[in-house]
Amino acid sequence: MRAFQVQSFDTPARLSDLPIPAPAKGQVRLKIHACGLNFADLLMQTGRYQDTPQVPFTAGMEVAGVVDALGPDTEGPAIGTRVAAFGGQGGLAEYGVFDVERAVPLPASMSFEQAAAFQIASGTSHVALSYRADLQPNETLLVLGAAGGVGLTAVEIGKLMGARVIACARGQDKLAIAKNAGADHLIDATQDDLRTAVKNLGGADVVYDPVGGDQWKAAFRACNPDARLLPIGFASGEVPQIPANHMLVKNLTVMGVYWGGYLKYKPHVVTDSMAHLFAWFTQGKLSPHISHVLPLDQTAEAMSLLKARKSTGKIVITLP
Repeated sequence: MRAFQVQSFDTPARLSDLPIPAPAKGQVRLKIHACGLNFADLLMQTGRYQDTPQVPFTAGMEVAGVVDALGPDTEGPAIGTRVAAFGGQGGLAEYGVFDVERAVPLPASMSFEQAAAFQIASGTSHVALSYRADLQPNETLLVLGAAGGVGLTAVEIGKLMGARVIACARGQDKLAIAKNAGADHLIDATQDDLRTAVKNLGGADVVYDPVGGDQWKAAFRACNPDARLLPIGFASGEVPQIPANHMLVKNLTVMGVYWGGYLKYKPHVVTDSMAHLFAWFTQGKLSPHISHVLPLDQTAEAMSLLKARKSTGKIVITLP
């Protein structure tokens, strides 16, 4: 089978020919039809992600496909079932093996491309806003990187939860996408002073931040008392320091969100969230935004689009 493999942190990942893997006990093998890309895939290729596997490994964190085989003495979805799975790696390949409890049957109306774009982005935002921040109706949610893979889902889910959403993104084209997703107010990160703009809108009660850097610092200073801040990632490349004295004065709460971590010690948080999200999808209330769909042999180009921030929503790789 073909697979996009990271063989060294010092050399670019590339397509390789590998044997088709056999599922072990407790595993399911999928014929993969689509794989969603995430910023973490870029970090993994250089060994900078918190959950980077040992080399060599096949990249690709979230997939959708058809159950092809079950491991010995393993009960799971029947062969032929359409499922999504989060494996953390192994998704950019024609076949992959994953823990059977990670294989979630898809709604009949959900395509493989939609499913591959759905889990991490929508799951992260829902767990962050609902389970972690306890976002309430009529609160003000500030979303940074609001046209990106996770940011756009935070705009949509925040609106579904009844919040007033302020979207911050780079340029009018990206802001238009955030507005279409339900944002009430727009801030152009290339022109507007973020802190001033948010304060003029009444301040933020919850901050959703996949960017870090200077935007985090400005958002931090634009928070209302008792606000909750959610560091999701650091696409800017800068992990900001948190001024504890300002937290103290305003009674602020900073809470980290690592969606994949819950699969290891509180899996019910993810499974309950995913059931909620699938229900919203089948009701037509939520739909993943996909900006690029490319074949496996263009994975390197897709990674370049992700790195250059030329995508909005998700990039999905398809496999025959």
